[in-house]
Amino acid sequence: MNLLKSRIGGRGILLGCAVLFAAACAFSQESSSKSSESSARAPSQTPSGGGPNVTLKAMLSAACSQNQAEFGRFLTARSKEAFSRMTPQARLALMKRFVLLNEPGKPTASANPAGRPIVRCQTPDVTTEMQIGGADLRDNVAFLPMEIRAATDTTGSDAHQITLGLVREDGEWRLLSLGLLLLDLPALEVEWDVAEMETTERNAIEALNQVGKAIEAYRNKYSRLPESLANLGQPLHGAANGEAAGLLDSDLANGIKNGYAIRYVIVGASTLGAPAKYELAATPQQYGRTGRRSFFRDSNGGLHGADRRGAVGSETDPKLE
Repeated sequence: MNLLKSRIGGRGILLGCAVLFAAACAFSQESSSKSSESSARAPSQTPSGGGPNVTLKAMLSAACSQNQAEFGRFLTARSKEAFSRMTPQARLALMKRFVLLNEPGKPTASANPAGRPIVRCQTPDVTTEMQIGGADLRDNVAFLPMEIRAATDTTGSDAHQITLGLVREDGEWRLLSLGLLLLDLPALEVEWDVAEMETTERNAIEALNQVGKAIEAYRNKYSRLPESLANLGQPLHGAANGEAAGLLDSDLANGIKNGYAIRYVIVGASTLGAPAKYELAATPQQYGRTGRRSFFRDSNGGLHGADRRGAVGSETDPKLE
């Protein structure tokens, strides 16, 4: 359960109780202003989609199975729009925060003796159990306590308590907060994009180095350069050969790796017998989302990088150490 201990925090985006309460009130007022009929309902009246505990149970099940489309149903309209723009990796990172498990699991729902909902998320390595408490309803906002622990923790010695906030939007309950973490996804997606771009850019540099090593291994074995990256991929049948040398995984052999497109060009051959050389380039598939810098490996093996706004780099770009 080390993962349970490490994920309770957040990444510098926890807000104070006063801020959360003010935001909750703002959401409540906005939801009330959309429909006078909705604001006239008694706080205990259940919307067509069920009460907040029913919504929370379904949302936790979607997070457990890492079903991105289903999870998006339980977000406010503003957050849902931002969620759709996030990369798949960022969407998964968000869902993992709710069940505190890295791998997708199998959700099952039950109830404790008091009738409170319980959601279990079972993975091959560990199973977490989430017990949902009674809702504290305040007009169009509901706060529900939840206890999460390993299913094997029968005494609750390592259990964690957290409160989740939901807001009623267009008659349906939608997720507002995780503990003191206000789900302002339009703001959070910018932070996550920056953090993720740092990783994808490092991976792009490593991909170019990996491809360069595979090309050299191919040249040493077959005394020529491969015609394309596809010649470095895995053979469909039989042993490795000059058409499929088995030196790269399928993504790199197809010129794609972690949000970057990889380009390979043969240059420098001459009629005087000079050996052919090659250049490699890595450019972000979605500039500003999967990366900002373009990377270029020149014919002498030097590596360069610069913000080209998604265009292919060149040997005139600053050299990387």
